[in-house]
This record gives sequence, C-alpha cells and structure tokens, in this order.
Amino acid sequence: MRDLQEKVQEFCDTHNLNTTPESRLIDVVSELGEVAKEILVASNYGKNPLEKNEKIEMEIGDVVFSVIALSNALGIDTEEALEKVLIIYTERAKKGSIGSEIE
Repeated sequence: MRDLQEKVQEFCDTHNLNTTPESRLIDVVSELGEVAKEILVASNYGKNPLEKNEKIEMEIGDVVFSVIALSNALGIDTEEALEKVLIIYTERAKKGSIGSEIE
C-alpha cells in the first residue's frame, strides 16, 4: 500500500494536483457517488443482478486514488490506518458484530 501512496503522490506532484485535505474529501465523496450511479445503472436500479463492468471498475479506481490522495494530504499512512481498523474489526467480530459500537 505504501508503494501505491508513493505512486499517487508522484503523480500528483508531476501534474500539480496537490490540494487541501478538504478538497480531497470532496473528491472522495464525489467519486463514491459515481460508483453508486454506475451500480444503480448497471443493475437497473436493483431490478437486475449486478455484474462487474469496466465503468464500475474505473469508478472504484477513482475512489481508491481519491482516498490515497486524501491520506497523503493528511500525512496518514494508509496501510497503517487499515491495519489498525482490521484489528478493531477482528475484536468486534469476536463479540458477534463488526458494526460500529455505540459509546
């Protein structure tokens, strides 16, 4: 994952795409909306079985790029963040549910 973060950072540096975390967050939300749209269209709004297609794949790639760019803008090691979350999910699964705990 760190290699991906470096690759995304190099791309952003090369193409002058560095921006604020707030702008990166908007990109993440926007790209996730595009994934949702493609899934809805591909399944005829849930009426047909969903099959993977290139449009969905590309939109997921956009989401991954945007999340990594957000991590870079915040100085967060994405791999480390994922590892921490997987530990939390594992502990929750042992208790019977992976969903968020209400504190």
